[in-house]
Amino acid sequence: MHLAFLARLSLPSAAMRGTRSSSRTVRASRAELSPPGVRGVKRESSVSSDISKSDMVASVKRKKVKRVLQVNGENPKKEVDIVPDIEDFRYGKASPSLISLQKNVRVPSVVKVGAPENWEAILKGIKNMRLSGEAPVDTMGCEKAGSRLPPKEKRFAVLISTMMSSQTKDEVTHAAVERLSEKGLLDPDAIVRTDEATLANLIKPVGFYQRKAKFIKEASKICLEHFGGDIPSSLNELLALKGVGPKMAHLVMSIAWKNTQGICVDTHVHRISNRLGWVFREGTKQKTTTPEQTRMSLEKWLPKDEWEPINPLLVGFGQTICTPLRPKCDLCGINNICPSAFKESSSPNPKQKKMRSS
Repeated sequence: MHLAFLARLSLPSAAMRGTRSSSRTVRASRAELSPPGVRGVKRESSVSSDISKSDMVASVKRKKVKRVLQVNGENPKKEVDIVPDIEDFRYGKASPSLISLQKNVRVPSVVKVGAPENWEAILKGIKNMRLSGEAPVDTMGCEKAGSRLPPKEKRFAVLISTMMSSQTKDEVTHAAVERLSEKGLLDPDAIVRTDEATLANLIKPVGFYQRKAKFIKEASKICLEHFGGDIPSSLNELLALKGVGPKMAHLVMSIAWKNTQGICVDTHVHRISNRLGWVFREGTKQKTTTPEQTRMSLEKWLPKDEWEPINPLLVGFGQTICTPLRPKCDLCGINNICPSAFKESSSPNPKQKKMRSS
């Protein structure tokens, strides 16, 4: 009888030991799951056993949002504004334990640059005006250089033509290429063996012809020594050549290698893009001031399949209608939607100008 009584007395204490053991196990498992450097501040989390499963899940989620995280070495009272659920993350091979919380992490805002209003209608209108193919660029542009030569020799002719085209009209550049061709100088080895003064006289009156003759001779030597007589096939290698800027490098990549990596922006593309309100300086609504700014602004919204044709399209448009001085807005087929229409055209009759402003 005494033994039975003692056995009944021992049951509650054993149950209590089991409860304590299970409690320690739960606490240990929670500690193992906590990421390093972050520990939860003690809080009340009792849930009665008669709460339904759905209510329990909702209660836990509410408490997770309110949870205060303590970061090592930081103010323990500082709360993290948003604590994403673990399902919000996407891990590759990284372990969750490698993720650390950092103080004052600022996520840069990504501003999506929208396409200008009516740009498709404007582009279509310009294409329609350019169907005639009467602009100098259509018959004497850099892509026409060495058109009858084999691919390797043609690529070199395109490079030389492009290097001469800066600050020079297409007609002048084309004539210089023809003179070089007649002398057998659309070849890197022949150019290296020609003295600089002779080369300069042949390409004259190209703008800055003496300096360009020097750059062409140096580029020819590099092509021979490093590229087997061919031209560089990457943007960076082209830009490493003296006398080759971003506009030329992108043009050569598109024409010679059929590899368009960016928009070729010359003075015509730069001017017309600003007149159409297509480009702005970074973070502003002000016009771009350099061709490189124009290129970067255009590339943010213009579809990539338009990157290559946009150069000859706008160059020819600028040579025939949207000219630098006194653009021919009266002949332009998009003067009803162009934001700069008639704003730069000076009327020969002062009375007409006065009537327009009134």
